[in-house]
Amino acid sequence: MRPNLSSKITLRQIPRKYYQPNDVLEMSSLTRFEKIPTEIFDDAALGAKSIADEIAALIKEKQARGEKFVLGLTCGRSCAELYAELVQKNKQGLSFKNVVVFNAYEYYPLVNANQSCLSQLKTSLLDHVDILPENIYSLNGQLNKEKIVPFCKEYENKIETVGGIDYLVMGISDSGNLGFNESGSQMNSQTRLIMLDANSRSESTYIFGSLENVPRTALTIGIKTILNADKVVITAWGENKADIVKKVVEEKFSDTFSASYLQTHSNVKFVLDTHSASELTRISHPWLVTSCEWDDKLIRRAIVWLCLKLNKPILKLTNKDYNENGLSELLALHNSAYNVNIKIFNDLQHTITGWPGGKPNADDTYRPERAKPYPKKVLVFSPHPDDDVISMGGTLCRLVEQNHDVHIAYETSGNIAVNDEEVMRFLMFLNGFKEMFDENNTILSEKYKEISSFIKNKKEGEMDSADVRALKGLIRRGEARLADLFMGVNPDNIHFLNLPFYETGAIKKNDLSQADVDIVKELLQQIQPQQIYVAGDLADPHGTHKVCLDAVLAAIDDLKGEEWLNDCNVWMYRGAWMEWEIDHIEMAVPISPEELRNKRNAILRHQSQMESAPFLGNDERLFWQRSEERNRATAELYSKLGLASYEAIEAFVKYIPVE
Repeated sequence: MRPNLSSKITLRQIPRKYYQPNDVLEMSSLTRFEKIPTEIFDDAALGAKSIADEIAALIKEKQARGEKFVLGLTCGRSCAELYAELVQKNKQGLSFKNVVVFNAYEYYPLVNANQSCLSQLKTSLLDHVDILPENIYSLNGQLNKEKIVPFCKEYENKIETVGGIDYLVMGISDSGNLGFNESGSQMNSQTRLIMLDANSRSESTYIFGSLENVPRTALTIGIKTILNADKVVITAWGENKADIVKKVVEEKFSDTFSASYLQTHSNVKFVLDTHSASELTRISHPWLVTSCEWDDKLIRRAIVWLCLKLNKPILKLTNKDYNENGLSELLALHNSAYNVNIKIFNDLQHTITGWPGGKPNADDTYRPERAKPYPKKVLVFSPHPDDDVISMGGTLCRLVEQNHDVHIAYETSGNIAVNDEEVMRFLMFLNGFKEMFDENNTILSEKYKEISSFIKNKKEGEMDSADVRALKGLIRRGEARLADLFMGVNPDNIHFLNLPFYETGAIKKNDLSQADVDIVKELLQQIQPQQIYVAGDLADPHGTHKVCLDAVLAAIDDLKGEEWLNDCNVWMYRGAWMEWEIDHIEMAVPISPEELRNKRNAILRHQSQMESAPFLGNDERLFWQRSEERNRATAELYSKLGLASYEAIEAFVKYIPVE
């Protein structure tokens, strides 16, 4: 089993010279817009290893001089790979006995110490290395309020006493914060109590289970404390960090993004993977900083950029437009703007199809999906019980209406996204049903009392009982079936996989295992589809989509060589978090106003996921609103480029299996 194939997905082959050039002069040219040094690696594992190697070398240098090495650390997913590397180095002989650790921030007030940043640091790193307990310093989320100010002053004194922080590693929030230094934090700020904004609290729901449980304040080291560190390293992985990385690294620093203050530090760097670096100019618009290696996707990206910059459709771009905006290379390669324009116009035109399963008895030379076989066996994988309708509800209806044999596989139960009020609502209905038709049913009566009592007395952060988890899963299955029925899916074609990695009962999930992959493989072998749809939404803030994608890709990888798989196309859709950029889109399915309304109605069948859903993320819009606005935005973009004008468009990218 290859467990992390999603990290190998390369939508556009980025020449290595753009992000790891051998020539210092070329690097200087490439990074002319970057105000903070950046190191870009193929994936997070390689980036984390480079930081771990650097830390290990510095620890050894200090050991040789008989000195302590002071390390500033944070909890969070951005440092997970780094901590795993450091644990491995400790097992290989690197001692941490001379290392002093300062925890950079802590939630306040904390009811459950197990939800603290210190607890997470211990679980991921400190409990697995030979660091001395007296060398671990942390902010305290369980202090009495009157002790906070003197405690923060003392924390600063402790940092100063040990000689300051030698090496500070932090992630960056989606809002551009360092630690919990929210927008408006000043350069002279030190360790203090701070009010968390809505985005910071929302990003922390993966720890606390719901927004209501996330503390409204936190203790954090200040901007001045951070800038006083000898070296600061910021990690950022994944495309959901790409926008904020560009703002912080390339735009003027301001108190809107506290991370931008790092532009004033003399020894700082960002360590990125190609996904988080994807919006940097040298990666996203390389023609502005260097001579390019032009392929079809880069040409499409450049022309779309030029159209939007000049507010012109593709076919109205001129030679002058190209020359004045850094695209003269394309004129030299293709002789005229017209030649490039017509090529890209046709390229985009060919992505549009009203027949996502392929149009029977039609010339499919320029269609995204082949005409035969018809009808096709289609298998749609949905990470949660609503991602199918949120992300591709219009396309799903088209597939059903066009007589394809559509199967839907819900990979996880989604039970943690159901709140307790929903359970009580169904319990009360069940109790009323019992009283109407089976008043003497003692089993149901006892279960009603037992589960009601559990929910009423449940403590903050307490894991749901097995019965409550089962009921929450049942609620979501019922909603999924109702939505599928609305769309016309055959009830016999609905599959609930309940992949084991998800069923921990807690926010934190297990890693992908062979057991998960085997469940997916069994279904694939059973159906043997000619078309597969998977969620390629790697910006999911809680990581479930990525694991679900990896499960399907690993299963497909294991089944390589199967005859039926040779006749199967795999299409990736995106969920509630982000849409495909237009230069990557390979199939664009237009949605009429009526179809968009039907899609909304299917999403609304998932009643437990409306206003009360705990994992809406930083986007305050409801899922149906996000979906509609995203689909309309894609259609509007096609229209601006001079193509047909539609109400909405759902977009897909074909997955090419990794060799």
